[in-house]
Amino acid sequence: MPLNLGDPFPNFTVDSTIGTIDFHQWIGDDSWAILFSHPADYTPVCTTELAAVAKLVPEFNKRNVKPIALSCDSVDSHRGWIEDIKAYGELSTTGKDVFPFPIIDDSKRELAVQLNMLDRDEIGAAGLPLTCRAVFVIDTAKKLRLSILYPATTGRNFAEILRTIDSMQLTDRRKIATPADWTPGSVCMVQPTVPEDQLDVLFPAGVTSVPMPSGKKYLRKTQCPE
Repeated sequence: MPLNLGDPFPNFTVDSTIGTIDFHQWIGDDSWAILFSHPADYTPVCTTELAAVAKLVPEFNKRNVKPIALSCDSVDSHRGWIEDIKAYGELSTTGKDVFPFPIIDDSKRELAVQLNMLDRDEIGAAGLPLTCRAVFVIDTAKKLRLSILYPATTGRNFAEILRTIDSMQLTDRRKIATPADWTPGSVCMVQPTVPEDQLDVLFPAGVTSVPMPSGKKYLRKTQCPE
């Protein structure tokens, strides 16, 4: 059954490159998490993606987000693959199997099926659908906040994923929304539910109402409050 935004994200216990993980315990009580899936180890696009995320771990840490990957191969396979990822990404980590986030063993494809991660247009050597490039962002309440499914042939834009996390965390704290192509620090939109008599208190930098042909005053801009 597909997960909807705001649904509790299911817990699971799996083997990984850092040992057995209870997913909810691994996230902890006050962290966010990003779970992203891969069709297989030793594949070109996946290698570029894991190297990219490894370099971005400091950025995820700033946002209190724990990254965790999933690939439909064994832990032993992951550990060998990690050395290729480190070499490709020119990562500074030293020592065999040292890597800044865990990779889940989904060699039986159980999680890929449970979480509906399959790309039915891409068939692997075994005649089965490949795992798509799913992205799930889970908040501190263990709820699904973001879901993106990329086809197996398309690598993800992790800068965009960081941008969406910035937006979600900001709009959790403030009564604003972020417009198209928003970046941190740029102009935001006041939520339509905010009444006029609260604008001065909530938005001391001021609010600009954009005239619309409809005459409705729903498009209100304000400087980014953080």
